[in-house]
Amino acid sequence: MKRLFAAAAFLAAFAAPASAQSSAALVAASAADVPPSIVVTILVPKQEMRVVVDGVEQYVWPVSTGRDGVAITPAGTFKVQSMHVITYSRLFNNAPMPYSIFYDGHYAIHGTMAIHMLGRTASMGCTRLHPDNAKILFEMVKARGPQSLRVVVVREDRFVSSTSLVR
Repeated sequence: MKRLFAAAAFLAAFAAPASAQSSAALVAASAADVPPSIVVTILVPKQEMRVVVDGVEQYVWPVSTGRDGVAITPAGTFKVQSMHVITYSRLFNNAPMPYSIFYDGHYAIHGTMAIHMLGRTASMGCTRLHPDNAKILFEMVKARGPQSLRVVVVREDRFVSSTSLVR
C-alpha cells in the first residue's frame, strides 16, 4: 500500500510540470497564430498613414517619408523590432526621434519637430508623424504589446525591403 501511494505521489509530482509545459507551449503557439490587432499602412505616394484597430480604421494622419531622389522608405510588411519613448539618430546628427517604433533595421515610425513638412517627403527613410499622433500610436502598441502591430509600407515602385515579412 505504501508503494502504491509513493508511486502515485511520484507520478503526480512529475506529471504536473509536463502538462504545465505542454499547455504553456499551446498558449505560446496560439499567441503566434493570432493576427495583429493594429495594422498601420503607410501610403508613400499619398504621404499618409492609416491606422486600423481591430478591423476598424481609427486614424488617418499625414506623414513624411524618404525624400525624393535622396532616401527610400522601403515597402513591405514588418513587425516591431523595438520601441523607445525617446531615442536619437546616430546616423543623422543625433536628431530626436520621440515615440519610436523600429520595424526594419534603422527604419522607424517616430514623432518629428518638423511638423510643417508633414504631408510631403522629408526624411532619410523613416516615417515621421506629428508628435501627438506618434504618442497615440506608441501608447496603443505599448498597451497591447509589440506583437499586436503590423506595419505595411506601400510604394508605387515596389522597392521591397529584404527583411519584409511578405516579399
